[in-house]
Amino acid sequence: MANIIEINDFSHPELDVYARRNENQLRTIYEPERGIFIAESPNVIERALNAGYTPISLLLERKHIDGQAKEIVRRCDHVPVFTAEFDVLTKLTGFSLTRGVLCAMRRPQLPAVETVCANARRIAILENVMNPTNVGAIFRSAAALGIDAVLLTPGCSDPLYRRATRVSMGTVFQIPWTFVGDKDADRPGTDMQKIKELGFKTAAMALSDVAVSIDNPQLMNEEKLAIILGTEGDGLSADTIANCDYTVCIPMSHGVDSLNVAAASAVAFWQLGKK
Repeated sequence: MANIIEINDFSHPELDVYARRNENQLRTIYEPERGIFIAESPNVIERALNAGYTPISLLLERKHIDGQAKEIVRRCDHVPVFTAEFDVLTKLTGFSLTRGVLCAMRRPQLPAVETVCANARRIAILENVMNPTNVGAIFRSAAALGIDAVLLTPGCSDPLYRRATRVSMGTVFQIPWTFVGDKDADRPGTDMQKIKELGFKTAAMALSDVAVSIDNPQLMNEEKLAIILGTEGDGLSADTIANCDYTVCIPMSHGVDSLNVAAASAVAFWQLGKK
């Protein structure tokens, strides 16, 4: 039977994770157990549970206990389920809960790059993509369009941030991913040597006079390909571009020079993720 706890204020210490901790604090609050994150909405939480992530507690509107979160509550019957009416939760949290359900979950141990890339044919590498909305959108496109794994440099937004997981529709729990590169570098970039040692040809998505089109036959026929996308605004670092096997561009029209990184990822994954 679910452990339902009615709340009317946020003084309960177990509610700190929802009311009094930002996402950076959540990453380290339970060290050495690798911290926690907040999953939001039934669909996202369900995908996290299906992927084996461990719940700590739930916070949800009362109507969802026997509504759209009924199955989640059943699966989380061993953890506290904090609940109240919508207007109470909105007043207490200061924001409206997306679809009325939050779940605090333990962060897993991140796998090694070699493990994430094992048996992968197409991978995406994000270099310093800092907007969690973009990170989430890229994961969603990767899951839908044939990408086998995602690597992120330490300068990227965390895929387990609430907005990233929500925008991804929970696909961050379905696509293998991990961080790659030196987090202590001045501008952490991509460890190109490691990627090439794993047998991948590398394709830098960047504007260049020597770039090949995204439908280049040789590029499309590479057995193993890493598609590398850069930070909003500045794009990929010069070192990364110089060390890639290809520089690749998406043909544009109407005088447009580039796409948002999330939109560009969808085009690249559609064209280059084809089996």
